[in-house]
Amino acid sequence: MTTTAQAPTGELDVPYEGLSPTAVADFNRDGFVHLSGVLSAGTVARYEPVITSEVIRLDTQHLPLSERDTYGRAFLQVSNLWRENEEVKRLVFARRLAGIAAALLGVHAVRLYHDQALYKEPGGGITPWHADQYYWPLSSDRCLTIWLPLQETPLDMGPLAFARGSHQLSHGRDLPISDESETRLRQVVAEQDFEDVVEPFALGDASFHRGWTFHHAGPNRGTQPRRVMTVIYMDAGIRVAEPTNDNQARDRDWMPGAEVGQVPRTPLNPVLYDSGK
Repeated sequence: MTTTAQAPTGELDVPYEGLSPTAVADFNRDGFVHLSGVLSAGTVARYEPVITSEVIRLDTQHLPLSERDTYGRAFLQVSNLWRENEEVKRLVFARRLAGIAAALLGVHAVRLYHDQALYKEPGGGITPWHADQYYWPLSSDRCLTIWLPLQETPLDMGPLAFARGSHQLSHGRDLPISDESETRLRQVVAEQDFEDVVEPFALGDASFHRGWTFHHAGPNRGTQPRRVMTVIYMDAGIRVAEPTNDNQARDRDWMPGAEVGQVPRTPLNPVLYDSGK
């Protein structure tokens, strides 16, 4: 594991005060919420170069954009950076972020599933419509993803966009990220008259979306990479479910030693926040 100078605890352990009185209701109704000032500009500036350095070091994608498939053009993807770098671990384990997740999910504690850095290169393509929970062998929908940009993200860089209320729809949940999911889910979103919510992200903004919320992103037409850190949180009492597809079977790697029906209490799935502690 790479070790760097530790960042001071600062705001990472301080509760977020920006949740509006209606935020949880909005999240339950819409399937996502976009929050301002989740982290300060200074904290983002401290962690961005560390995360970027790890992405450069660990990324295994060497094909030029023109030779990749749709998934490969969407972003560079590196998982579980917290296991590689102590400073990244401090961000991934931040009680501030996990506390927001617990509040939105309506649970007293959340556990880590895994993290992912998602870097959309200049000229990178669309991120097709999909729902994250297609990949997760989990027993309930009490799980979510934080999407934390590491720079201001205007519309031309391809910020994450959500189909408002689509987490209530069961149709289309059998689709991995692909050209097919882009075509079929775009049609479903239009037919169901779901609003496609596309907004820029200011520095320090973050979104939280439910596992079954359909979402996508446009291409990066800017000149700089769209650098994003994501963390997936799950109800601390959630159990491992029987995989329903090959991707879920592979995702069992995030929960080694936890059998179907068990709570994944392993070193890779620590409790990040517990309101009783």
